[in-house]
This record gives sequence, C-alpha cells and structure tokens, in this order.
Amino acid sequence: MHPPPVLRIADRVALLGGVARSTRLLDEGHSKHHLARAVEKGLLFRVQRNWVAVPGADPLLVAAARTGVVLSCVTAARRLKLWIAESPELPHVAYRGSGRVRGPAAVVHWQRPVVPRHPDALEDGVENVLMTVAACQPYERARTVWDSALNQRLIDVEVLRRLPWTGAARRLAHESSPWADSGLETIFIVRLRWLHLPVRLQIWIAGHRVDVLIGERLVVQIDGAHHVGAQRTSDIDHDAQLMLMGYHVIRVGYAQVMHQWEDVQERIMHAIAQGLHKA
Repeated sequence: MHPPPVLRIADRVALLGGVARSTRLLDEGHSKHHLARAVEKGLLFRVQRNWVAVPGADPLLVAAARTGVVLSCVTAARRLKLWIAESPELPHVAYRGSGRVRGPAAVVHWQRPVVPRHPDALEDGVENVLMTVAACQPYERARTVWDSALNQRLIDVEVLRRLPWTGAARRLAHESSPWADSGLETIFIVRLRWLHLPVRLQIWIAGHRVDVLIGERLVVQIDGAHHVGAQRTSDIDHDAQLMLMGYHVIRVGYAQVMHQWEDVQERIMHAIAQGLHKA
C-alpha cells in the first residue's frame, strides 16, 4: 500500500536533505494541491516563496534558502570535514547569482563559481569551496583546507590543476598536495620552506610512517589526541627503532605547533645547526 501523496512529498523533501525548491517538486510530478496540504498538515513549512522544508531541517540550510545564498568557504569546508584550525564566528556563504542577498549577518563571497552552481544547491561543491577559501583565508590556512581536500580524495590533483583558477587559487592549485594527513603537517611544509631543505610528509621508515622528515635524518612526529595508551606505547617503540637506525626524533603536540611555533622552530633550527638532519 502506497503512502498518501502528502506523505510522499514530505518524504521526498527529507530525502533531498530536508530543504527543497517547490519548483523541483512540481517538476517531479507532485501537485501544488498536495504541496499546500503538506504545509497545512505541518509536514512541511514554507521557508520562502520557492522553498519548503521539513520540521527540524538543518538550520544552516534553511537560512541559506531563506536568504538566497549557498553555504561556502570555511563553513562548507567544516561540513565536508576538511581540516579547519578554528570555527568561523559568522557563517560564510556565497552569492547564488541572482536576486538580492537577504537576512542575518554572514560573510558573503561574490566570486564567480569555478563550477556552475545548480539552482537546487544550498551548499557549494568542493571546487567552489576551495575557490572561496583561497580568496578569503591567508595562504597557510587556505593551504590546510586544500591539502585536506586532496588527502581525503574529494578531488583529484590532476582535475584540480585543470580547473580555470584565478588569483590566490592558482598558486594553491600548483602547490597543494595530498600527502598531509592533517593541517599540522601542511603548516610544517609552509613554515619551514625558507630552510631550502627537503621537507617530506608521511615517509615509511622501519615499518611505520613518520609525519615529517627533514633532510635525510631529522624526524618530526606530531602527536594528536589519539596518541595515548597502546598508540603511545607503539610511538615510543618506533622512536627507539628510528634512533637506533641513526635518525634524530623530535616529537611535538598540537598546542605547540599552533600556539608555540617559535619554540618548535627554534628546536628544529638547532637540530639542523648540529647536522642532525644529515646521514
């Protein structure tokens, strides 16, 4: 037995992410009458003239439909689970391309999308997210997001480099790589490039990957919150193996990289001055 039409239309909106354009529902064969009845029964509510949503729909998507924008930049990057150092204070959105942006405070991006936006979209795709991030964020923060997208295989590096980037995005497309497992590793690459030494990420040595290898023998391991218990024991054992093989190991944590970088850099500089990066 099929559910009644008003339930089918509400189920369809839920399947579309909880917010949908009325014109899309009509194009799919749902009637104006059943749409109005679903609203009357409280199965849907009108966000604005051409958008409806189910009760409990994602508030950010509802706000995007109501104000005529799409979620983008660091807001959309966090929703994609890309590496972001800090959550933005205000939502970051992009102009949809027609009409007037309405509604509460937000950071609005006006760049032309690198990939066309579908009229049904309320969130930018990864390519447009990277574009707005490149225009909005300082190079280092933007680079952590771009590297994260490549590392998570949300976009292929060759595809990335074929897209028609402009401005800061053109440099990021050329320099970003998929090898950083976290933004902390990207930060190492960016902040230590002035050394003019090879700084490589995720290199296999003694049966395990090391986070950063500077030169031929200086290993930097970056501890996250998961480096406890059995993981910590494994890390200590691997450090011992590395040192017996002639490597020098420096181990640092998130807070040191993000908030005490001068101390971390000083330690690395002194290790290099002593030639601990050489075979």
